[in-house]
Amino acid sequence: MKVVGVTSCIAGLAHTPMAAKALEKAGKKLGHDVKIEQQGAMGIVNEITESDVKDADVVIIAADRTIDKEERFKGKPIVRVKLGQVVSNGEAVLNKVVKTIEARKSTNK
Repeated sequence: MKVVGVTSCIAGLAHTPMAAKALEKAGKKLGHDVKIEQQGAMGIVNEITESDVKDADVVIIAADRTIDKEERFKGKPIVRVKLGQVVSNGEAVLNKVVKTIEARKSTNK
């Protein structure tokens, strides 16, 4: 499954990259293509492109604040999760998101 997402904490210094890395690591382990953009004190890191969004099956937003450019995800399934959940257990979060999207796809056939 192709997953894109955004992580962002209030300060954007520690938890933002920690959450991004947790999701990317989980994606690699579980066999999913995961690209996570970080928004915070460093600006935007690893920016998601229009092509990334077009190819994505789902968008994960793990943020403790409003993210920038959310409108680019219009029309895509968006799953919002707490940043802390991703930091502490990225694999479980990703598994749950993937199962939810797969279930939606099978019922929409």
